[in-house]
Amino acid sequence: MNELVEIKQPIKTHLEEFEERFRSMLQSDMKLLNTITQYLYRNKGKQMRPMFVYFSAKMCGNVTETTHTAAVLIETLHTATLIHDDVVDDSNKRRGFFSINALWKNKIAVLLGDYLLSKGLLLSLDNDEFELLKIISNATKEMSEGEILQLEKARKLDVEEDVYFEIIRKKTASLIASCCQAGAFSAAKDKETIEKMRLFGEQVGIAFQIKDDLIDFDNNTKSGKPKGIDIKEKKLTLPLIYLLRNSSKLKKFKLLSLIRLKSSDPKTVKYIIDEVNNSNGIKYATEKMLEYQQKAIDILHTFPESETRDSLEKLVIFTTSRNK
Repeated sequence: MNELVEIKQPIKTHLEEFEERFRSMLQSDMKLLNTITQYLYRNKGKQMRPMFVYFSAKMCGNVTETTHTAAVLIETLHTATLIHDDVVDDSNKRRGFFSINALWKNKIAVLLGDYLLSKGLLLSLDNDEFELLKIISNATKEMSEGEILQLEKARKLDVEEDVYFEIIRKKTASLIASCCQAGAFSAAKDKETIEKMRLFGEQVGIAFQIKDDLIDFDNNTKSGKPKGIDIKEKKLTLPLIYLLRNSSKLKKFKLLSLIRLKSSDPKTVKYIIDEVNNSNGIKYATEKMLEYQQKAIDILHTFPESETRDSLEKLVIFTTSRNK
């Protein structure tokens, strides 16, 4: 975590301002809502998405009032989607703590997610930030499409590599892309620069998700993510797709049958994790992750050298070297 503290230094004061605004955004006159949102705030994550907003703004000019609005809006949206994800996945833990649905049940969790989404919409409208609303609304649409596509493919277990990349581009990369796009928009009106930063964020987001998928197969991981959760949820991620593609018809049939019928069995999960680790699936997925990382860095290097560019490059590398 010390590495992340160092990376944050050039935007430290902006992040402190963000913290105040985000805490204020979560406040409510309703006692129950306040209790839940205070719990949310205490157990917040690394807040990398606001970091991408602020760094993108600095890359393209200066941090503005629109930048602060974008950072709070995106973190509010992200928090809402995580709450809804935990309900969909029936997950009782988030970042090592009890999830909202575990403590207050699904109805409250769904309504809280809706509440946060509405707060984000109002923040945009109250500040006449219609372009930000358009950027974030598009990301929300993409994220929903990606999640639905993944659920559809989990039923059929017919995910090919191109479909996998379409899923992660939508469900994960679209939000990080919107962070960079919104940050760039808040500081510059040059459409070419804004699109360049959006594309940068998309490459980072794809690399980020591949890393997240790799963590699920890492025998040495310290992740708070339950081991083999993707297998249990019948999600075919890149390491497993590689194994299936390079297995005999008989072995592929066996693996798919186990996932289809016994994915919740710990022995099945261990067997599949071991098979992936004994194949070149981890190596292949890692190489793909590094390809997208490099694409992002190549885009960064089209900007003049600066402290901001160096920090943003370190943040990109951090997202693909983390173990949780």
